Amino acid sequence: MSKPLYAIPGSTAASAPASAAEPAPERAPASAARSVAQVLRESQVEAVLEELDRDLIGLAPVKQRIRDVAALLVIDRLRGNLGLQAQTPSLHMSFTGNPGTGKTTVAMRMAQILHRLGYVRKGHLVAVTRDDLVGQYIGHTAPKTKEVLKKAMGGVLFIDEAYYLYKPENERDYGQEAIEILLQVMENQRDDLVVILAGYADRMDTFFKSNPGMSSRVAHHLDFPDYSLEELQLIGDKMLGGMNYRFGAGCRDTFAEYLALRIQQPHFANARSVRNALDRARLRQASRLFADRERELSADDLTTLLPEDIRASRVFSNGAAR
Repeated sequence: MSKPLYAIPGSTAASAPASAAEPAPERAPASAARSVAQVLRESQVEAVLEELDRDLIGLAPVKQRIRDVAALLVIDRLRGNLGLQAQTPSLHMSFTGNPGTGKTTVAMRMAQILHRLGYVRKGHLVAVTRDDLVGQYIGHTAPKTKEVLKKAMGGVLFIDEAYYLYKPENERDYGQEAIEILLQVMENQRDDLVVILAGYADRMDTFFKSNPGMSSRVAHHLDFPDYSLEELQLIGDKMLGGMNYRFGAGCRDTFAEYLALRIQQPHFANARSVRNALDRARLRQASRLFADRERELSADDLTTLLPEDIRASRVFSNGAAR
């Protein structure tokens, strides 16, 4: 392996952990497994895949692609156990899709899979944007980028809205310097870091066309589709249950009406917009209960959303989403 052009402090497997009291997990130990079942038992990767299915509604193509990647890594592990060594597969990825489609959640599960199968040392996720990598004056970008890479080594670096790194219209922009550092590390230290670039599909296409070196290093492209109305409703049910709330009589139908209207408005963000809508409904429920000061409130009162808590949104009067 060639020496990286940019040396990242603390980037090797022998680096000391950040805290002596909390040492970093090491790669999965070598094994003599000879079957897929043995590797799955040792790594417990299937538990992560089941968690992905359980936690995320829909996204069938994305989940299948993650399973395909996991299968590749399991087979690669078995090949290694038989001495059929090959170069570490390129695992850098591109996640494209609109906001709120589960990209960060899938990235976290991917980090767990990579760690359990021994492809990264720690299995943590470091999520950043342009501001975390690019400086505002000469000599500022390299230290910022290297510091982020140092934190991410042994895990997954998730760069949201990655296309903002490249601003060709600004001659004094320092994003290209961050890209050059990333390119070197993605190639020369890919056995200790996986980079996931995320953002809108059309902008990511433009970014890759403008940066062919980055495109050639990304082996896996996953497109995250928008959720259907039915899937958004199921996401709402799941979120409410997690907050120990429920829809009262007729409220679920009212929420479905809300979603059908909200989808058509600007800045809709899929699951993120569902959560925001439910948070606002909880505020209205709290105000409704607060106004009835003398009545003793039951657990049912405190956990039930009513249709009026949803219908008070300006969405129903063709106003801005609220």
